[in-house]
Amino acid sequence: MRVRRDLVWIPVFAALVAFAVPWPLWGVDRVVAGLPAWIWWHVGWLVLCSAAFRLFVRSGAWERGMGLDSPGGAGGTDASAGRGDRR
Repeated sequence: MRVRRDLVWIPVFAALVAFAVPWPLWGVDRVVAGLPAWIWWHVGWLVLCSAAFRLFVRSGAWERGMGLDSPGGAGGTDASAGRGDRR
């Protein structure tokens, strides 16, 4: 059974996909620190995506979604024993 809080990840990832393209910066020729603003958008977006994926994995939502519930709860390290490498 899918935990209700895992459903929160669906709109989070939808937002990450929707804003992966810097559409707010279309037509903007601004340069910041020697690079176009849309490059900085991508750098910031990748940092945000990395943080979101880290939270996603640490919350245990990945294991629950894949049917690999960990006995220790969210983000437990015991789930990797005998079930593959999660590193």
